[in-house]
Amino acid sequence: MWRSCLRLRDAGCRLLTQPRCALAAPAGPGQTPQAPARAYAPPTERKRFYQNVSITQGEGGFEINLDHRKLKTPQAKLFTVPSEALAIAVATEWDSQQDTIKFYTMHLTTLCNTSLDNPTQRNKDQLIRAAVKFLDTDTICYRVEEPATLVELQKNEWDPIIEWAEKRYDVEIGSSTSIMGPSIPARTREVLISHLASYNMWALQGIEFVVTQLKSMVLTLGLMDLHLTVEQAVLLSRLEEEYQIQKWGNIEWAHDYELQELRARTAAGTLFVHLCSESTTVKHKLLQQ
Repeated sequence: MWRSCLRLRDAGCRLLTQPRCALAAPAGPGQTPQAPARAYAPPTERKRFYQNVSITQGEGGFEINLDHRKLKTPQAKLFTVPSEALAIAVATEWDSQQDTIKFYTMHLTTLCNTSLDNPTQRNKDQLIRAAVKFLDTDTICYRVEEPATLVELQKNEWDPIIEWAEKRYDVEIGSSTSIMGPSIPARTREVLISHLASYNMWALQGIEFVVTQLKSMVLTLGLMDLHLTVEQAVLLSRLEEEYQIQKWGNIEWAHDYELQELRARTAAGTLFVHLCSESTTVKHKLLQQ
């Protein structure tokens, strides 16, 4: 019940803080209504129009070639990524498409497009603060008061992660059963902001993406530091849902689908962060069967 109230509260806050142009208000005479800037939502599917995928190195980085055409972003910019390893990973996404291109499965490509076009026009400081803000509603910092079995499960599974983060970054995080969540000290925010500032803009796009998937800054830090695997982080973020499934049973295929989708997005975001920091040159540039 408390989690439902929390989600309603967050939804209400988002609505109240939306730009006026995001609301369904009529435009004035001679004015064209403008939609608020947001990250890309890739189209559903498109018929595959290429045979071969390869990468080449250009002046600005590594480029993706679909046959003899260079890949472009939604804003028609040359699709150029900073590391060869990332280029190969993106090329693999395109090469793995079958008769139709399922853009919703191509998370690395979407993250690259967002980094190149920056549709929300945010700078490095804004990206960092958006990620750190999730501490206020961090999944593993919110605890239930009953039933006792779930209370114990949260304590056993989540407390070690919080303790690790507090020791790793020399900060205080804590947990709370209050709907308002724990009181995060200002110093904790400052330390984590300073830590995230060590990442480049591309990596920060990936970090914010992962934080959004897991609804947890702490779990994301565990992933970035290789303290947690993707499977562990996802299950920890879904601890309450998995508890309810064990108690009441699975709903046909829906829970499994949701779990696999979350794993795929989290894995892609985590890989994106690490590949954006990759400086090692990969020898083989062409994808071959």
